[in-house]
Amino acid sequence: MNITPARLADVAQINPDTIGRDWPHTQIYYIDISSVGEGLIQVPPQPLALADAPSRAKRLIRSGDTVLSTVRPNRRSMFFADQPGSNWVVSTGFAVLRPQVHMIAPRFLYACVFSQSFTEYLISREKGAAYPAVSPEDIGNAVIPLPPLKEQRAIAHILGTLDDKIELNRRMNRTLEEMARAIFKSWFVDFDPVRAKADGRNTGLPAEIAALFPDSFEDSELGEIPAGWQACVANDLASFVLGGDWGKDAVSDDFPRPAFCIRGADVPSLQRGGVGSMPIRYLKESSIEKRSLRPYDIIVEISGGSPTQSTGRSVLVSMALLEQLHYPLICSNFCRLYRPKPGLSHFVYLWFRWLYSSNQFLQYENGTTGIKNLAFTRFCQQHMVAMPTSGVLSVFNDLVEPFLKSIGRRGYESAVLAELRDALLPKLISGELRVPNAERILERAM
Repeated sequence: MNITPARLADVAQINPDTIGRDWPHTQIYYIDISSVGEGLIQVPPQPLALADAPSRAKRLIRSGDTVLSTVRPNRRSMFFADQPGSNWVVSTGFAVLRPQVHMIAPRFLYACVFSQSFTEYLISREKGAAYPAVSPEDIGNAVIPLPPLKEQRAIAHILGTLDDKIELNRRMNRTLEEMARAIFKSWFVDFDPVRAKADGRNTGLPAEIAALFPDSFEDSELGEIPAGWQACVANDLASFVLGGDWGKDAVSDDFPRPAFCIRGADVPSLQRGGVGSMPIRYLKESSIEKRSLRPYDIIVEISGGSPTQSTGRSVLVSMALLEQLHYPLICSNFCRLYRPKPGLSHFVYLWFRWLYSSNQFLQYENGTTGIKNLAFTRFCQQHMVAMPTSGVLSVFNDLVEPFLKSIGRRGYESAVLAELRDALLPKLISGELRVPNAERILERAM
């Protein structure tokens, strides 16, 4: 296969379009850097009136563009714009790469940019200590391999098939979690079944489940809660809460045992079922025994919040997650380990997820400017929830456990597919692996 090197700027436009005076829309759907993870949009584009949009909301994207964060390139925050809306706008913290399609296939360009070698090139060019970033000029000067267009499209198809399956799993997992969270909110935040029974209305639940809910409310420290339920603080529901530990960078006589260490930045990948880019740290034997995560533990990120988005992102540790790792798993001091009492993991996890999505953790943030931290000990001592009876809790667990287990299984499958994609990517781009051989590997994996 004939592969020629090419400067990226010679095969793609960089930041070709920005909002101008003749732009027809009065509303935008905005994507900021914090909304994008490694290869995907984590938070859907946010609708904003153009007049209220931040000054950095400038760059326009089209279908087929590669959108790459120029800040902290080691995080690989980027996505392929498959079918963006006509009024999607991204922050000026991104570089928008628009392929010259007569020279480079759109998904092949994305594959080149997503490769680890491209990330390493960007890291070598970053400038700045607090917010290391690369310039559009550095991106444009990157040299990428350029096989014939027909070969590019074949390579892009193979990699795109894996990406599409990973994205399908992500969407299905998001739907399943939304269903579980909807049940939690209806039963334990809005108290819909209790209100329906109090009003003499049909709860919409099977009779045997509806019978478990009371038909009245009573006063508590939390306010009105369903009769017979208890107002509890988070500490009442925990058997164990522990701060994180970084461990050491290298093995020594005092720190002989390796472990994977969850940082705050790894939480979004873990929520999707993958393992992110967690570093290996070394700890004492006694510390490993104390800190190793178990199935149904909950990890809560406590550092890294901003004035508009709190910390408090949470991960429910699944057996599928632990089975991906050949070392024990611990969390760093940017996180807290919360181990619920038996039978409470699903309830507490979905409670934490609701608190985060509804910005309830903001009231426990400390720090005045810049990065915020979550005062998790104070939260656990003070924040209350209405704890249902054992009968309601048992039915709730039966309903949501299949959802959460399925999320873990699909997350594991996606992690395996992502490893395969990342292994095939450099070999296909360099020509070391030919497309027919890669197709056979893909058939066995799918």
